[in-house]
Amino acid sequence: MQTRPTTPFGRRPLSLAMVASQTATENFAAKPGASETVVHKWRLFRALTEAKEPLGVTERALSVLHALLSFHQETALSLPEIDSKSAEAGAVGAGIVVFPSNKELSIRAHGMAPATLRRHLACLVDAGLIIRRDSPNGKRFARKGQGGAIEDAFGFDLAPLVARSSEIENLAEEVRAENRAMALLREKITLTRRDIVKMIETGLEQGVSGDWDGAHQHYATLSGRYGRGLSRADLEALAGELAVLAAEIHKSLEAHIKAQNMSGNESQTERHIQNQTTNISDLEPSLHKGWADPSRPNLEEGREPIVRAPETSSDRSRTADPKPALRAYPLGMVLEACPDIVDYGPSGEISSWRDLATAAATVRSALGVSPDAWAQALDVLGEHDASIVIAAILQRGDEIKSAGGYLRVLTEKASAGEFSLGPVLMALLRGKAAKAARERKKAG
Repeated sequence: MQTRPTTPFGRRPLSLAMVASQTATENFAAKPGASETVVHKWRLFRALTEAKEPLGVTERALSVLHALLSFHQETALSLPEIDSKSAEAGAVGAGIVVFPSNKELSIRAHGMAPATLRRHLACLVDAGLIIRRDSPNGKRFARKGQGGAIEDAFGFDLAPLVARSSEIENLAEEVRAENRAMALLREKITLTRRDIVKMIETGLEQGVSGDWDGAHQHYATLSGRYGRGLSRADLEALAGELAVLAAEIHKSLEAHIKAQNMSGNESQTERHIQNQTTNISDLEPSLHKGWADPSRPNLEEGREPIVRAPETSSDRSRTADPKPALRAYPLGMVLEACPDIVDYGPSGEISSWRDLATAAATVRSALGVSPDAWAQALDVLGEHDASIVIAAILQRGDEIKSAGGYLRVLTEKASAGEFSLGPVLMALLRGKAAKAARERKKAG
């Protein structure tokens, strides 16, 4: 017969949590068919690993529990069968008690220090995952009877794992569901943030009317709240606010597209009306006498054919203008993306586009950009965009080895219609936000 010790050895106190764990295990063992409950110990340990937070155990404590499970020879955990007489006498079989020494347990726990080992064993006992079955002298051993069967065993009882297996599996499933929901929310937030950035870039590049500076400020504020430590409620709130902002920006783009379509329809209608106007010359049966047909050479009286000189016009609208269309990049957004240029402004500040142009002219010289390269940039990009490019080059610092050569390359791309400032500004803003996030993470 094996006695059932219920109190720990030595000065270790008996807590109410220990009593509750022992009572729950005894009540489970007293149920009919409890001995038929078979649990795969490593599958259960995996569920324990997933449900460690609601159970209140740490990774190191789980390492100790893994070592204890390895001392149970069978892969399956099951409670021993108890007859009615033994149950009334308070006896129990010894098939689920493991009794390793601290030295062997430390080795299987990857060399854990004895003091750390004792602390994590106490954590497992307090969590109700194991029960201490201490001998009178505190040693862990097993006493075998005739035929080599274990009659008495003192050590750690793993019966609570079997008794709480359903609870542990349910907790693990809840954690998995929560993790899935969190992953979907983070995926939604990532996609919405990408959509917002792309739509803001499109609005800036296409010259769509709207408060793009305010939209970006709102986006930066929301992105600053995003982090790995957010709860599910915080993620749901953030995803909702980002979705509202994305819907507002998308609505602005749709309104611009509708306005363009209406303008195109009106222009097409106007051309159709003009085409319906009858030309008076088309109704004349023939040219009036004495009028010359300009499409035929005038060979009368031996005159030479009339050679028309190429038409020239002082109107510059008839010639191709290499400068791109004017785009409204808010000055506040430019200064937020390129704050280093502010130090070169008049009196150390920039409050207008004129101040930015003045600062860019100063920085251009400091960066070693030749007057010829600067003149070409002004001619192709315009004063505002050229100033923004200089501010961006200054902001990138050592990343650009030759500022003059880089400016010439951008000028050539802009002349060919292959360059836009929107992505440049957004890349700088994203880099600034990422740097601020890293600093906040380091600080705390």
